[in-house]
Formats: sequence, C-alpha cells, structure tokens
Amino acid sequence: MAKSVDNNGKSYNRGLMIVFLLIGTFCTILNQTILSTAFPTIMKAFDVSTSTVQWLTTGFLLVNGIMIPISAWLSTRFNSKPLYITAMVVFFIGTVVCYTAPNFSFLLIGRLIQALGVGVTMPLLQTIMLSIFPPDKRGTAMGLAGIVIGLAPAIGPTLSGWVIDNATWRDLFGMILPLLLIVIIGSFWFIRNVLPTKKTGIDLISVVTSTIGFGSLLYGFSSVGDDGWGSTKVISTLIIGIVFIAVFIWRQLTMDKPFLEFRVYRSTPFLVSAILSSITMMAMVGVEMVIPLYLQIVKGMSAFESGLTLLAGALMMGIMSPITGRAVDRYGARNLSIIGMVLLTLGSIPFIFITKDTPTIYIVVFYAIRMFGISMAMMPSTTVGMNALPMNLLSHGTAVNNTQRQVASSVGTAILISILTNVTNSDKPAHHLLTTNPLQYKDDFFNATLGGYHAAFVVAVVFCLMALVTSFFLKNRASSADYTTKNGGDK
Repeated sequence: MAKSVDNNGKSYNRGLMIVFLLIGTFCTILNQTILSTAFPTIMKAFDVSTSTVQWLTTGFLLVNGIMIPISAWLSTRFNSKPLYITAMVVFFIGTVVCYTAPNFSFLLIGRLIQALGVGVTMPLLQTIMLSIFPPDKRGTAMGLAGIVIGLAPAIGPTLSGWVIDNATWRDLFGMILPLLLIVIIGSFWFIRNVLPTKKTGIDLISVVTSTIGFGSLLYGFSSVGDDGWGSTKVISTLIIGIVFIAVFIWRQLTMDKPFLEFRVYRSTPFLVSAILSSITMMAMVGVEMVIPLYLQIVKGMSAFESGLTLLAGALMMGIMSPITGRAVDRYGARNLSIIGMVLLTLGSIPFIFITKDTPTIYIVVFYAIRMFGISMAMMPSTTVGMNALPMNLLSHGTAVNNTQRQVASSVGTAILISILTNVTNSDKPAHHLLTTNPLQYKDDFFNATLGGYHAAFVVAVVFCLMALVTSFFLKNRASSADYTTKNGGDK
C-alpha cells in the first residue's frame, strides 16, 4: 500500500497502521457481548444473583456510553498515537483484573476499567479512518471499520458459548491478553499521529452534566426489562438523564469552544445519516436481544446453539461491510441504503409468524438477510454523513453519532423487551387454571409467550419501515462544502 505522511511530515505504512487499529479495537469491542452466555457460570462461581451479574454488562455499557462524548475532546487535545496506546493499556489492565479476579467485585471493577478503554478506541478508530482516507475513499475506510464495529459484538455470544463449554470463564479474558500485548507493542512502531490537535482545557461542568445525563439515561432504559416503564427507578433516572443532557447541550451551544460540538446537526446530510443509523440500531440490537430469548425459551436451545444460529448473520455483516464500503464510493449511499432497508424489512416480517415448530434454518436465513440489509445501510449512511462535515469536526461528528447510537440501542432494546414482557403477562392464563387444568394452563401460557414475541417483532418491523422511509432522504454523496456554505464557515 502506498505510504502516507503523518503530522510530522514523516511517511508511514497506512496498511500496517490500519491492521493494528482494527485488531486492537476488535478486541475491545468484542468484550461488549462476550459475557452474555457466561452469566450462569459466573453466578455459580461467585454465588451472585441474576440482577447482580447483569452489572457486568450494564456497568460496562454505562461507562462506555459516558466515555464516548469525552473521546471527542481527548482526540482533539492529545496526539492519536499516545491516546490509542494509552486506551489499549487501560483496556489491558482491566482485562488482567478480570482474568485474575478473586471475587465478583474485582471482576466488575475490571469490566469498568475495560469500558474506559473501549469508550476511546471505538470512536478514535472511526475518526482516524476518516482522516487518513480522502472523501471519495471514505466508504472503503468505514467499511473496514464496520468489520470491527459490526462483527465483534455479533460473534461475542457464540465465541463465549464455545469457550464456556470447552474451558473456563476466565479464558474469555485470558485468550485475548497475548493479542492485546502484541497490539500495544506494535503500536509504538506502526501507529502515527495523524489527527490535528489543539490545546484546549476540559470543561468540568460539561463532563459532569454529560456523565450524569448519559449515565442516567442509559441506566434507565437498561432497567426497563426488569422493572417496567412504570417503575419509580426507571422514571426518575430517565427524567434525571433528560434534564442533565438538556443542560449539557445548552452549555455546548453557548460555549465558544464546546466540549462536544452539537452544531454538526446543522448539516442536513449528517442529521439524516444520524437518524437513519440510530433507527437501524434500534431495529438491529433490540432483535439481537429478543431472538436468543426465543431460541432458548421457546425452542429449548442452549446458549451456544442459539449463538451458532445467529453466527451466519454476524459473519454476513463482517463480510459485507468492506464490500458495501467500496460500493458507496462508486454508487453513492442513498441507493445502497434504500436496498438495505428493503432487505432489512423483508427479513424482519417473517419473524412475526414464528412458532415453536419454526425450522431453525428459517431463523438462520432471515436473520442473515436482516444483517445483509443492515450492512448495506449502516456504514454507507455514516460515510455520507461524515463527508458532510469539515475535517475539524470529524471527531465531534463521530462522538455525537456513536453516543446517539448507544442511546438508540438502549431505547430499542428497552421497548422490545418491555413489549415482549407486557404482552406475555397480559395474555397469560389465570393462575387457578394451573391446578384445575394444568395441561390447558401450559398450552395457554406458551401461546401467551409466543404472542409476546410476535408483538415485539411487529414493533421491530415498524422500526425497519421508519428506517426505510428515512433512507429516501439520504444524499448519495456529500462534502464539507455543504456545511461551510450553509453555516457561514466553521467555528
């Protein structure tokens, strides 16, 4: 690959830099979902409840979500090489703590330390990829990033199930330590400073309001599945989150040098792109949560078997991301996104009619079609949105986009899980039937459970249709000239 020039005017091998960025970030993002099928084993090992063990994921996602807005300031304040290496070292330390944890508290602390690193590496990867490729090649760049961002969390449950069946839960962390060490050492030679930086102070009020706001909002939505929408805890945390986020946004819009630049929404292509990718995330992540529940509860599969059922779809997204990335450079984002959203919708509709006897291959095929459609829309729409921003706003655009997606994922999951639970509970038979006619009770309860899944998938299809409509407003191509012309220059 042709050599490029870093901030110091020195040439570097762009290909090797990309390899180390992708491998390192893949390891960090993989940890978002790698514990999902290991919970029963960890509960037994440390004698903790389901609600307690869930904090290994909830806490991880909370810290990750809080760090993403901060990443925009970090990437404009510090050089990209030391920032990436520091994030990877922090993640390595967290992984070591998890691997050697003598009790559950240490395991949770290790997960929170890991999340600090992930909250920096994921947006930093996207910002660097956008900066080292010219606008007409950014589709290819985002396609490569899509392999990591889409594939890593998707294969987590399958990999976790296989490791748990063949080794111990500690090996989920131990197996990536050598790879992380190689990435950290190699980064000293192959990662270069490629992002522009400027000395700006950190606004503590912004950090505090951002942390409380996004932390409370994400926690509130993550609690809906267990506590319901009417819970005092859910309502209060959502209100606190909304209030603090409103204060955070108001402060950013009134600062000369904002902590996170929300003026990126002034760009219509970026706004449409952000809306499309967020709705798509709601359709993707929510269903990714519901389908394994159906496979395990209704069809009686093990966690590993349900993970294998979804593996083809995960691989489909990993394979297609770089292909659709190159395609967007040639054909434009709008056409690809429309086709992708049509496939996503068509692949989602059959799930409304699933039963206990639905063949597993049926689930495999239609889930793969869904992921194929998502791969055709997610990165192409992100690419055209980011191309509409000037270079100095790329890190802010990445942080805003990722934060919005994180919130959308939580919202989508909360909505689908709550609908699944509420419909099931409202349709389940009266308890006295259990003693008077147990067979009828079992049959009615099973039908109520299926009704819950059908209702959840109906809402998922509604998300898909909303995304399809939005895709028609997406531009095929955009440039930073659109932003500077419409907004009278950059701040």
